[in-house]
Amino acid sequence: MEQIKWSYSGLKDYINCPKQYHEVKVLKNFTKAPTQQMLYGTQVHSALEDYVGKKTPLPKNYEQFAEQLDPLVEIEGIKYPEHRMAITFDKKPCTFGAKDYWVRGIADLLVINGEKAFIVDYKTGSNKYPDLKQLQLMALMTFAHFEQVQTIHAGLLFVMHKHFIPDTYTRDRIDDYWKDFWWNLERLQNSYDTGTWQANPTPLCGWCPVRTCEYHKGK
Repeated sequence: MEQIKWSYSGLKDYINCPKQYHEVKVLKNFTKAPTQQMLYGTQVHSALEDYVGKKTPLPKNYEQFAEQLDPLVEIEGIKYPEHRMAITFDKKPCTFGAKDYWVRGIADLLVINGEKAFIVDYKTGSNKYPDLKQLQLMALMTFAHFEQVQTIHAGLLFVMHKHFIPDTYTRDRIDDYWKDFWWNLERLQNSYDTGTWQANPTPLCGWCPVRTCEYHKGK
């Protein structure tokens, strides 16, 4: 597979609708306007990261989250809030802004403690359909950047629901973890190679920014 640049959120956008991905990410003909939920999530993430990483007091309207965050504060190790990581196509660590990066992402909270690491992804939305693949990708990049790490305990923290979904990753299964991404990455590469970006009509088409699509609800 030739080198393409991607992130988990970008790959997920492609899976949801290749045509929207092409119009927004590649051609940049349209942009996704942030929703109120997205803006709220950004504000909450910032407050949680400062509380856990810098022990900055939570704003009054977010104090309800302290009970869930305090165990994270107590985790032993070096804390890296909002930690940016990237790797090259041959799975070597590189800087987030490196020209030869292949995939990159941001861990809401990464804690390194010797051979063990902890990754937490804060979520402000629904916990109905949890997606652990982003944690898996963050674990793979952590293994690349911190060679001493052998085991990673990770989890999605749905702060609005007081719900934590854990997962564990071990260095000996790195190849298996990568296999979970290859099929969709090959589809993405094929779209670039062939110029084929098919629309995927869903009930969400009414909120799509690509107004020129034949399936746009505004037509």
